[in-house]
Formats: sequence, structure tokens, C-alpha cells
Amino acid sequence: MSEQLVYFADPMCSWCWGFSPVIEAARSRFGEELPVRLILGGLRPGTKEVMDEAAKQMIREHWDHVHEASGQPFDFAFFDREGFVYDTGPACRAVVAMRRLDPGMALAFLKHLHQAFYAGNQDVTDRETLCALAAEFGLDRDSFAAAFDDEETLQETKRDFAISRRAGITGFPTLLAGSNDEGYAVVTPGYQSWQKVERLITAWLERRDHARPAASKD
Repeated sequence: MSEQLVYFADPMCSWCWGFSPVIEAARSRFGEELPVRLILGGLRPGTKEVMDEAAKQMIREHWDHVHEASGQPFDFAFFDREGFVYDTGPACRAVVAMRRLDPGMALAFLKHLHQAFYAGNQDVTDRETLCALAAEFGLDRDSFAAAFDDEETLQETKRDFAISRRAGITGFPTLLAGSNDEGYAVVTPGYQSWQKVERLITAWLERRDHARPAASKD
């Protein structure tokens, strides 16, 4: 398999929303040599508990830190919601449905869900909201709904979660560089600015090139 950047993320991870401009810049700068492969990490899939005040306070603090570090916008009216269950499974499944419909648009759709949830206070745990967001994105609503409901989409989402666990990913965002044949190196296990990530990827490419034997000359 050719070398790639592997991006582990979740649509309801605030640090991933902060990282959104960074992964876009990485794709623009390095995507021809290192295509980005998106893996849905599964931050809190299947959560059943309603958010209490302590959970709201903890998440609000995360949002404050992300906004300060990245400048990304947040709608704090979210914390006025009552009875919200922070189940990230449906949103992850929606991104996988998009990936199955159009692999090249999965990363952009992840950003679309991030923006809807964090900046627009839309409920991306809700199937109908997700279908409406897909329609906003330019998809046929019925086609997206069928893909979302397909059992294979659910199984592929679970496979993404399993890949994340096997890779030892403990937080999002995480960015790796490498290939299945030669292995992967961690670029960043968490949020970093684009300037830092650009330097890290460039350094990885330089180490890779240095480790390879020089091309033979005739």
C-alpha cells in the first residue's frame, strides 16, 4: 500500500473541530504525496447517559480551550439543552455513509458535521438532522438515508472503531504517516497548529527519504 496520512477523528470531538483547518491544510500541502485516509475513532459511541451539569461543565471547559487554541467558533447555547445524550455513534455512521457514497468527500462532510454541531448547535445524534445536513451538503436525501441505514455501513463504522483500538489510539485527533508495508509513525497525538504539523510531516518525509537507499546511477 502506498504511503498516506491516517487521520483518526470523531464528528463530536471538539479538538477535531479545532484541527479541521489543520487537516485541510495538510491535505492541500501533502495530499498528492500522502493522501489522507479518514478513520472514525468513536469517541463515545453507544452512550446512553444524559449529560448532567458536571459533564456540561467539563465539555464547556474543553470548548473554551479549543476556541482559544484554534479560533474555531462555538455556539455555547448547546449547554442550555436538557436531556442531551452525547452518543457519537450516529454522526460517525453518517461520515462512513458519505465515505461509501463518495470517498473523496468524507473529510469535507466531517467538517460539515463539525460546523453544524459546534457552530450551529444542531443535534448530530439525530438521524433526521444528519439526513438534512447531507441534503445541505448536496446529496440526495433518500440516497443518503438508505446508505446510513444500510447494515454494511454500521459494520464498516464498527470496523473503523476496531482499527482505532488496535492502533492504540487513545485520543482524537491523531495523525499518523506511513504505510501498511513499512509501518506508521505518529505525527501528532492531539491538536497542534498547522505550522507545527507542517514541520512534523516535513521532518517525517526527510527521515523517510534519508532511510531509503540512494537510487543507483548508470
